[in-house]
Amino acid sequence: MLEPLELTGRTRRHIRALADFDCSVHAEACEPFLDLRRAAMRDGIDLCAWSAFRSFDDQLRIWNAKFRGDRTLYAPGGSRLDHASLDEQALVEAILRWSALPGASRHHWGTDIDVIDRAASPPGYAVRLMPDEFEAGGVFERLGRWLDDHLEAHGFFRPYATFRGGVQPEPWHLSYAPIAVPALEALSPELLREAIAEADMLGKERILAGLPEIYARYVVNVAPA
Repeated sequence: MLEPLELTGRTRRHIRALADFDCSVHAEACEPFLDLRRAAMRDGIDLCAWSAFRSFDDQLRIWNAKFRGDRTLYAPGGSRLDHASLDEQALVEAILRWSALPGASRHHWGTDIDVIDRAASPPGYAVRLMPDEFEAGGVFERLGRWLDDHLEAHGFFRPYATFRGGVQPEPWHLSYAPIAVPALEALSPELLREAIAEADMLGKERILAGLPEIYARYVVNVAPA
């Protein structure tokens, strides 16, 4: 069971480096992911961890950069949004469609890994991690279909497989169920409030005021394992 600081990304004591990749995962998720990778390799897919563990501070930097307009914001369909045209509430919602609140990211647990197929990426291709890359004709279409057939056998699932009214679909986002499921059960609005209240986070007052709704819509509103 993950402890409060682990659940909210404020420590990395539960994290181990993932062999052959410049990222880290929960110690108990390392071998299951490498098993999944080996299975993919046998089918000609170079399954790579693009992103995995992110600390609270990592997620906070992403959040604040998007809030300031230093990073691109996207509409539900993937088109770019004009930061200057958004009021604060619209801005918060635009960020939450694609990025978790600091303290509420599943990447804090080390159980969640964003993946690509390195073998399918053309030379110089800039990975975007957008749904169209996994759709028919997309560069990672084959990877998406392969994952459909093999994730469950290795203990993984997609928490954002479909749109459920909160986070947009993320077919690249894998979660190691044996740890992630109890982690989500252990997380709470109160624990999240404590972590956010101490942070230098842009839009914090609005987030804290609307935390119960945000928690229900964007944190626990995931596909079942």
